[in-house]
Parts: sequence; structure tokens; C-alpha cells
Amino acid sequence: MEINWLYKSFTELSPFELYEVLKLRNEVFVLEQNCVYQDADGKDKDSWHLMGWDQTSLVAYCRIIPPGNAFDEASIGRVVSSPLYRRTGSGRQLMKIAIEKTLSQFNCQSVRIGAQLYLKDFYTSLGFEQASEIYLEDGIKHIEMIVKKG
Repeated sequence: MEINWLYKSFTELSPFELYEVLKLRNEVFVLEQNCVYQDADGKDKDSWHLMGWDQTSLVAYCRIIPPGNAFDEASIGRVVSSPLYRRTGSGRQLMKIAIEKTLSQFNCQSVRIGAQLYLKDFYTSLGFEQASEIYLEDGIKHIEMIVKKG
């Protein structure tokens, strides 16, 4: 499988792309993780969107959020992999590209994320370090993590 990676501002997203992004986020965050929350939180419009496609199937997605929006630093959020494509390495590929894009997009020295605690080892393997105590968000344990340039 060859993944086609697209990186777009909100206004560049086609209606099809936006629909597939929202559909995948709902499938995983609302249905699979049984989390009732407001997904359309106002941050999408100011964010950049990284999408991995296998033809017309959305494999993996995240949004790149400008500094001062979610955190003081630039951040990566709504990181999600399609259940049909898990364990293919697409999530790791997504995050490597996302880190690179975030650092260059905002010419910054670090990137902060709010990570689900069970994914701490995954993010640590990508260079992130824990930067907060455990906190609950939508009933799920989270930690803030930070990765620095270089």
C-alpha cells in the first residue's frame, strides 16, 4: 500500500475530504472510544490538515494547530488512524510528517500535544517527552507531551 499524503489549509479542503475527515474522527473518537464531545471545536478553520489516503480511503489524519490556539506552542491534534489500516505503520508515518510540517510551518522550536495516556510509549518513541501530570479529558486519561526541534 502506498499512502498519498496531502497537507492543506481548511479552505483548501474539498467537501469530500472534509466529510471523510469528520467521518473518521466520529468513527474513532465518538463511536469507538465512546466519547460524547463537541468535535467541531472551532480550531479546524485555523489549522492545517494532514491526510493520508489509500486511493479514496482516508487512512490517517491529524490537524496542525498554530501557536496560541490550543497551547502556547504549535500543536498536533485529532490524531487518528482508520481501524482498517491500524498496525500498518501509517500512524507512525503520519506523526513523523506532522512533526516535520509543524516545525517548518510555524518556524518553531517545539511542538506540544495532548496525548491519551495509553499512547505515551508510542509518542515517546517519536521523541516526545511528558510535560504534565495526568489529567482527564472527556473521561479519558491524557498527558501533555512536547518534542523539540533537532
